[in-house]
Amino acid sequence: MSTLRAPYAETPERSRGRLVPEPISRTRTAFARDRDRIIHCTAFRRLKEKTQVFVAHEGDHYRTRLTHSLEVAQVARSLAHALGLDTDLAETIALAHDLGHPPFGHAGEDELQARTAPWGGFDHNVQTFRVVTRLEERYPAYDGLNLSWETLEGVIKHNGPVAHRLDDPAWKPIADYNAGWDLELGGFASLEAQCAAIADDIAYNNHDVDDGVQAGLFTLDDLVDVPLIGPILHQTRRDWPDVDTRMIRLEAVRRMIGAMVEDVLAQTETRLAQDNIRSVDDVRGARRTLVAFSDTMMADLGVLRAFLFQRMYRHYRVNRTRSQARRILAEMFQLFMAEPEVMPPEWSGKAGEGVVDMRRARAVCDYIAGMTDRYAIEEHRKLFSIDLALDL
Repeated sequence: MSTLRAPYAETPERSRGRLVPEPISRTRTAFARDRDRIIHCTAFRRLKEKTQVFVAHEGDHYRTRLTHSLEVAQVARSLAHALGLDTDLAETIALAHDLGHPPFGHAGEDELQARTAPWGGFDHNVQTFRVVTRLEERYPAYDGLNLSWETLEGVIKHNGPVAHRLDDPAWKPIADYNAGWDLELGGFASLEAQCAAIADDIAYNNHDVDDGVQAGLFTLDDLVDVPLIGPILHQTRRDWPDVDTRMIRLEAVRRMIGAMVEDVLAQTETRLAQDNIRSVDDVRGARRTLVAFSDTMMADLGVLRAFLFQRMYRHYRVNRTRSQARRILAEMFQLFMAEPEVMPPEWSGKAGEGVVDMRRARAVCDYIAGMTDRYAIEEHRKLFSIDLALDL
């Protein structure tokens, strides 16, 4: 485990700066400053009531987009520390990675994609980028958060090169932005961004196991023959034969996180050596993702994900919520497109008057995408309930 900065780590002193130049902070590095801007932004606070798997009102102990993002940030920071990378940058990208998610998780994203298809479609990664570069309005000198080049690169490229996506109509905002400030979209992002990306996988696989058992969608016994978690459950029960099921679950999930982190560190160190990575330029020009799981771990995770897909993500209780969520968003989208004046003034103004066009669709989509689960449910009730006149 490294405690020294590796030669292929990003350093704030070598940052490529911000689109709008600003004085250097006396108290924070450029990447720490980016992190703080994300934490203080409105979109980050809204994550507390946005769905991960379960809608926010279904229980206080299930993960939301906010708690998920915090867990991702913790794992990303740990990986970055162990690899000698910039922990602030890894944490920053992790905290930002879900800012563009609409209410109701992937059900909300699917519905917005379907509704906006005639006008380019919807992609939550693009929406995240738009949030931090345009939609957040907190500073008099510019739109967005004016984040550093390295953070913006990591936000849009943490899953790998994206130049091939630029012809996708949903990615036009990225193509337009990149024309003014080149984020080198054909190369890989920093190792810090790659840590954030794989931390996302580690976090959601583990907390979905935890939440799924808590919700009663499946039991620990259902998991004993599933690779990775099954052997860990057996060992945990042998080590702690007298503790209750709740504690077995928590200990097994903790151990699974540890096993996945150790696998990533071993595989990443192997790839860094095999590919002779010596600098940040080597990282961006690499032939493959460098922060990765081993083939064995990938195979085990494939089986676990298949289990979760069948037993959790497509459980009839989750399906009912998905169906209801999609109807809520579909009905609001249709109404706002037809009658933009029923949106709050700051959004109806952006939607414009006259013909239905790209401008209106984007304003309606942005308004809905920014909603929390609770706000979307309440807004839908106000718009479509029979008691509307009594509850404006």
